[in-house]
Amino acid sequence: QVYLVESGGGLVQPGGSLRLSCAASGRTFSSDVMGWFRQAPGKEREFVAAISWSSGLTYYGNSVRGRITISRNNAENTVYLQMNSLKPEDTAVYYCAAKSPGGFWYRGAEYDYWGQGTQVTVSS
Repeated sequence: QVYLVESGGGLVQPGGSLRLSCAASGRTFSSDVMGWFRQAPGKEREFVAAISWSSGLTYYGNSVRGRITISRNNAENTVYLQMNSLKPEDTAVYYCAAKSPGGFWYRGAEYDYWGQGTQVTVSS
């Protein structure tokens, strides 16, 4: 079992920045890939970014590429999502998730563990 706890969400003005954190605990060695997804009201869940604990390899969704950076701190079992130049359309609940190596990182169905989510609202 892997436990994931997100933090760092909040209200930010358009053009602003936020950094989300995802603290992982439990059997984290079995879940090499950490991903961030988001879901806005009335919309489908969307892949944001993912990173490998072991290699540091990253992968980004098309809608956020260039504005968002995913990183990890292996010593603290924490993954970060730095979001810059935020837009109102970035408003959503952001979820952290974990999966085993391989497969397709952008597919939410492949992730075994999910956090409870943190709300990000971009509004003036």
